[in-house]
Amino acid sequence: MDTPLENAALLLIDIQNDYFPGGRFELDGADAAAGKARAALDFFRERGLPVIHIRHESPQPGATFFLPGTPGAEIHSRVEPRPGEAVVLKHFPNSFRETDLQERLRALGVKHLVVTGMMTLMCVDATARAAADQGYAVTILHDACAARSLEFNGQHVSAPQVHAAFLAALGMGYGKLVPTAEFLAQSGR
Repeated sequence: MDTPLENAALLLIDIQNDYFPGGRFELDGADAAAGKARAALDFFRERGLPVIHIRHESPQPGATFFLPGTPGAEIHSRVEPRPGEAVVLKHFPNSFRETDLQERLRALGVKHLVVTGMMTLMCVDATARAAADQGYAVTILHDACAARSLEFNGQHVSAPQVHAAFLAALGMGYGKLVPTAEFLAQSGR
């Protein structure tokens, strides 16, 4: 990796129950992405590197998922935080907006963010762009992220197409796109 791992932290963005089968806003490939995120989580834990879980709640009127106090808003068991691991609560797609994420990262001396999570097209995108704009090196483990299909102007855009389009845009200047297995191999697993 271009940036030393000793200055790296893993972000697990919104890997929450509502995105999984049976949830209120199911994503395509959530289980597979969570499995890859878990591999990255194990890697960071084994090395004593910082791990930050991001958890979204939607308290605004009319919200249909990630409702405060519901099981759907809880972090999925595949990547459940351990005692002592940071959990940042957010209410906007950008994990830095109106949270203490930036202060936590500064206190840890983090210069490189390794990003996993959900949704590629919303919170992963917003957070990766904000991180790069703030000077962090960003690595996105693209197979540890999940998306959903969209509609635009009467045209259906499949979840794999949405995922690829957003990642392609991020890769043009906001972060390095790497599959999880390659990241782990290059980082010494």
